[in-house]
Amino acid sequence: MQPYLLPYLGYFQLISSVDIFVIYDSIQYTKKGWFNRNNFLMNASSKQFTIPIKKDSDYLNVSERELAENANNENKKILNQIYSSYRKAPHFLAVYEMLERVLNFKEKNLFHFLKNSIDEVVDYIGIDTKVVVSSKIESDHSLKAQERVIGICKDLKANHYINPEGGVSLYDKKVFETEKIELSFLCMNSITYPQFNHDFVGKMSILDVLMFNDLEKTRMLLNEFKLIKN
Repeated sequence: MQPYLLPYLGYFQLISSVDIFVIYDSIQYTKKGWFNRNNFLMNASSKQFTIPIKKDSDYLNVSERELAENANNENKKILNQIYSSYRKAPHFLAVYEMLERVLNFKEKNLFHFLKNSIDEVVDYIGIDTKVVVSSKIESDHSLKAQERVIGICKDLKANHYINPEGGVSLYDKKVFETEKIELSFLCMNSITYPQFNHDFVGKMSILDVLMFNDLEKTRMLLNEFKLIKN
């Protein structure tokens, strides 16, 4: 999977459901992607927050991009916004403390900054899956798309590859079968939970889940998915 800033619950369902989770560092950064942005709850609506990135070539990988010089100041503003929005949430104190570590992380490299946000949540929830960085795997890194995924699976001696349901159109089941690799897609169940006293607002960062659910409930939510075949 690509690295994202404090990604949604389904991302962590995927991490929790596998033996080895591979996170790409050698993948091209795209401005329209969700690498360095996400949503949180503000005034009963979805509010986007973004970590600013230093201007550079559009062809650089995420591991070659850096945070902007003003990132620290912007991150402080984000912390203040989230503080105001969630300070009355039942699990605010512990989650906000983790968020401070994430946004105050002393790292300018975008990939390391994003991976740290994922590592912090994995540790907080207590997920024990092994997380591997793609460039550290002895593999043919010239391969692209489906062939690259299959190559990594074979290098790790994997017999089952799981991807989020959004990847259904990207992979050919017959090709995976030829390589003796089972192909499945993780489909998150419809999940709601109390968010103060208003209708549920979905499509949020994992932060929202953690603010309103204790760790026992969150770990239960990690299992709220189905594996489907293409």
